[in-house]
Parts: sequence; C-alpha cells; structure tokens
Amino acid sequence: MRKLANSELGRKSIADFKEAEKTPLILILDDIRSLHNIGSVFRTADAFLIEKIYLCGITATPPNKEIHKTALGATDTVAWEYAKDVLEVITKLQAEETEVWAIEQVENSVYLNNFTPEQDKKYALVFGNEVKGVSQQAIKLCSGTIEIPQLGTKHSLNISVSAGIVVWDIFQKNYTTTG
Repeated sequence: MRKLANSELGRKSIADFKEAEKTPLILILDDIRSLHNIGSVFRTADAFLIEKIYLCGITATPPNKEIHKTALGATDTVAWEYAKDVLEVITKLQAEETEVWAIEQVENSVYLNNFTPEQDKKYALVFGNEVKGVSQQAIKLCSGTIEIPQLGTKHSLNISVSAGIVVWDIFQKNYTTTG
C-alpha cells in the first residue's frame, strides 16, 4: 500500500467541475460566524459536487482570505449566492420544488440514520448559527428536521463537521462516485 500522489487523484479542473453533473443538493448557511466553518463547508461541497451554497444573514462571502484558508479554492468551483433573508431562500427553493430540511435538534426530528432521501428529488439543507442553531422561523418553513444522533455530554457538533456528516450520509445513500 502506498499513498497516492496528487497527480494520481483524478482532480477536476475548475472548468471540468463547473461542467460536471452536480449532486442535486443545496446547502444553506444561515448566520454562520466562523469564516473557517464557511470555508470548510465550501470544501465539502466541492468534494461531493454539491449544486450550490446559499450564504444568508451575517454569513461572510468570498472573496475573503480567512474563508480561503479552509476552502482552498473551492469558492472558485462551487456555485454560491448571498441572500440576506434565509426565509426568502427557503420559500424560493420550495416554489422550485426543492424539499428543504433543517439540520437541528427539535421535537419529532428524524435521525440522520433513519432519513431516506427520495431518488430524483432535490434537497436543500439549512445549517444555522454556531450558538443559536437554525431559527425557529426557518424550522417552521422546512419540510422537516434531520438530527445527527449524539451520545456524549455536549450534543453539539461544529457546523462544518455537521455539514460533512450530513452531506456524506445523503450522498452515499443516493449517489455513486465515478472514482
């Protein structure tokens, strides 16, 4: 067993990425304070060919050197858009027949391991502020909430870790890699 060289990884060029068929998944970041979290989500979105990221509220936007530190160029590949009001984004996506789910701990949430995304359906996932989470108003608009089961004392994951877990889970349930 040997570690692969970068030249063996089959990396897409920016142009190839932009033309590639995307995973029908949209990420909505609402009021994310940490620029490193934002950059990390961009990198996850790049890894799984995510269709788009919406940056809402106080969430910073590229170009930004602190976002770039963790995004490592993913802000050049992943489509993104800034929108001040997350509620308007949710409503707009639902009008486009995208099913929107909040990632949050609420009554009657669906544990991620029990969430089965439907084939041929586009989903959007709302990730909220590092301290306050997804707003109650946004939760009310969503089709449901997905919760990552946790067993420790904190019951709190970093937003970029949560995004990585949820994106991977949904991706592997519905999509195959072309490796």
